[in-house]
Amino acid sequence: MARLALNKSSLKKQRDQLKTYKKFLPSLDLKRQQLMIEWRSSQRELERLDSELSRIGERMPELLDLLGSAEVPLAGLLRVTGVEIKEINVVGVRVPELGKVSFVVADYSLLAKPFWVDHLVDGSKSLAELRLRREVQQRRTHVLADALRKVTQRVNLFEKVLIPQAQDNIRKINIFLADSQRVAVVRSKIAKAKTVARRADQQDDSLSAQAI
Repeated sequence: MARLALNKSSLKKQRDQLKTYKKFLPSLDLKRQQLMIEWRSSQRELERLDSELSRIGERMPELLDLLGSAEVPLAGLLRVTGVEIKEINVVGVRVPELGKVSFVVADYSLLAKPFWVDHLVDGSKSLAELRLRREVQQRRTHVLADALRKVTQRVNLFEKVLIPQAQDNIRKINIFLADSQRVAVVRSKIAKAKTVARRADQQDDSLSAQAI
């Protein structure tokens, strides 16, 4: 760490830095608060999706029993062919967002398969999309959490390190300059007193010489 220069130039530099820190701190703190709101909202949405998946999971045994009792080939009936994941700007942070999910449903005879196959296809689509949405939401939450952590570190750096350090440096320089000024005044007074005394001695010597 560079040694602090105790002069007026350094004092100006420290004051300018302190002004800059105080100028940018409010905007940083505002961004931190906004990211906190977005992260909490994303976390709540993630919890909602987990709850929805859990609710569907509780109904799966009934569906599996139904499928097990029916001699109906369902392999390859539905598959995902495309997943669109976009990026959007949230408080200056690029986060993922699930777009369109494309499916392909194999051709099947409405007469050859039970009526519930249509419901199974629709339910499978919803479940697949829900899982994808949950995965993207988790990534979104992690991105926001990481951005929040970095901004919080910067806010703490300004609040707890840079601003107090600049204030302390300004105090040290002011004390040094004030002490230097007092020393200079004292030296000036001493020099003036010596000059006056020397002139007085010279006058006394002159008067003594005239008297002789």
